[in-house]
Parts: sequence; structure tokens; C-alpha cells
Amino acid sequence: MADVDVTNNTERHRFEVNLEGHTAFAEYRLKPGQIVLPHTVVPPEFEGKGVASALARFAFGYARDNGLKVIPTCPFMAGWVKKHPAQHDIVDESCREPLGLP
Repeated sequence: MADVDVTNNTERHRFEVNLEGHTAFAEYRLKPGQIVLPHTVVPPEFEGKGVASALARFAFGYARDNGLKVIPTCPFMAGWVKKHPAQHDIVDESCREPLGLP
């Protein structure tokens, strides 16, 4: 899939991609100095097309831009960050060992 436009729906506390009448999203919860990423949903029509990865890039970019440490409790987000060492520095200390990060 080409460029995916991700938006921050602050009212619903989630990052969203709207395509062809479907919405993929990554929920988030803000805590002081932290962002928790508990759940990601991608409609079957967009699975395997990079939409979830676009959501992850946006979420981690948002965290970095806002000086937040990430707590990726969503299995997809946890798996994604393991594959992206450039993002390891913003993973919250409480999650580093369970995720096997240095």
C-alpha cells in the first residue's frame, strides 16, 4: 500500500487510518511521561499492506516528539519495536527486559 495517512483522534484516544470506508487504529492511553499502546485493529481488507506498521511508526513518532516513554502492551506493537532498534531508546524501562531489549 502506498502512503498511509495516519491521524490522531484525541477524542477517542487512538491513531487512525481511514481507507475506503474502513478504519484501522491503534489505541493509546497517556500517563505522565508515558504512552501505553494496548490494542491495534486492522480490518481484514488491509492486513499485510503495511497499515499496522504505519500506525506503529506514527505512534512511536508521536511518543518521541512529545518526550514520552512507550509501553507497548499490544502484541503487534511489542513485536514491531523489537524489529526497529532505532526506537528502543523510548521504550519504557519496565518493558525492556520482558521484550528482550538492551
